[in-house]
Amino acid sequence: MQNAGMAALGLNWRYTAFEVRPDDLAAAIRGARAMHFIGLNLTVPHKILALAMVDALDESARAWGAVNTIRFEGQAADSEWRPLRTFEETPRAVRAHGFNTDADAIPRSLREDLEVELNGARVLLFGAGGAGRTAALRLASEGVAELFLVNRTPGKADAVGHEIRQRWPAVKVTVGYPVEQVELAINATSLGLKPEDPLPCDPARFAFKNAKTVYDMIYRPAETRFLREARAAGCRVANGLGMLLYQGAKALEIWTGQPAPVAIMRRALEQNVYGRHG
Repeated sequence: MQNAGMAALGLNWRYTAFEVRPDDLAAAIRGARAMHFIGLNLTVPHKILALAMVDALDESARAWGAVNTIRFEGQAADSEWRPLRTFEETPRAVRAHGFNTDADAIPRSLREDLEVELNGARVLLFGAGGAGRTAALRLASEGVAELFLVNRTPGKADAVGHEIRQRWPAVKVTVGYPVEQVELAINATSLGLKPEDPLPCDPARFAFKNAKTVYDMIYRPAETRFLREARAAGCRVANGLGMLLYQGAKALEIWTGQPAPVAIMRRALEQNVYGRHG
């Protein structure tokens, strides 16, 4: 996806993957800065850890409490910090600037893929970890009427609920399952990545027929058991491909300063994930 986008923009750049242990994250960021990388993406479990490891935080990272995109910047002669791509010669002073592109990708994907109106909606969210917390905060900011949080360890859900009540007091937050129907149910856990995984929900406490739409942040496999059972119950369903696409497109725009070629990136993503063209 990113390499297709960079090629379409005519950039002599390359996007590659590195496996980094959490204990080595700070060293990896320092190394990338020393080697004058344009930027980085971070995935779990690095997004929250990176908050304390970058030199500057964009408002998006401060608002949602996680960093998934880093842009390396140099200090110009006028002391202003500018993206490294704007320098002909590498500056002596380089900093890591942290952003969050996940949060805005969530409502965009939900609206485009499921046609959900979030304002005033009742939402059931499974998971209160990194992805779940960001999703919960972003949904609250969209003005959902009621948010039900279900997590394996209730303490995490309680903490997220407390934060939402402080920042968006108009949103009703309940830790636990709803009794009535919800407009949207979301899986923000990792359950479903493996075929043998159980459902993220307790079937005795939640029936899919009680959700109008169902979203799984997992995109590989394309249809998890969670989505398969929701579809069978008559729900409108979507996986996390759209969220992956839009967070990546925004990251590319942060690095390049240009609009991302979203259609090209989507085709590359679908070909890679699902093996299809078009």
